[in-house]
Amino acid sequence: MDLLANIVIGLIAVLHIWILVLEMFLWTHPVGRKTFGITAQVAEDSKVLAANQGLYNGFLAAGLIWGLLSGDWSVKVFFAACVLVAGLYGGMTAKRSILYIQALPGVIALALLFGAKNFM
Repeated sequence: MDLLANIVIGLIAVLHIWILVLEMFLWTHPVGRKTFGITAQVAEDSKVLAANQGLYNGFLAAGLIWGLLSGDWSVKVFFAACVLVAGLYGGMTAKRSILYIQALPGVIALALLFGAKNFM
């Protein structure tokens, strides 16, 4: 179960690195605009805010990677919980699909982490 938890955490980290790229570097590009369903004008007007969001997603990825490299269970739990909270907030305030894209993987990671802890 620990291996499965680590795989899920790794996938979530990769997802957040991709979100960082989309928000920081591709926000005004057609790929970014299509991903987030925004017009060129909205993208241009909000690119500084999007870059800031991207940076925060990068911090989430860095924390998850730190947890994987250190093997520290509590670091993994903390950052998986941060992903969950960010996903819940985004799903309630920005776009419902964020619940499935971000919050659900956070729940799965936490369930696997706590499951692995109980088996040890």
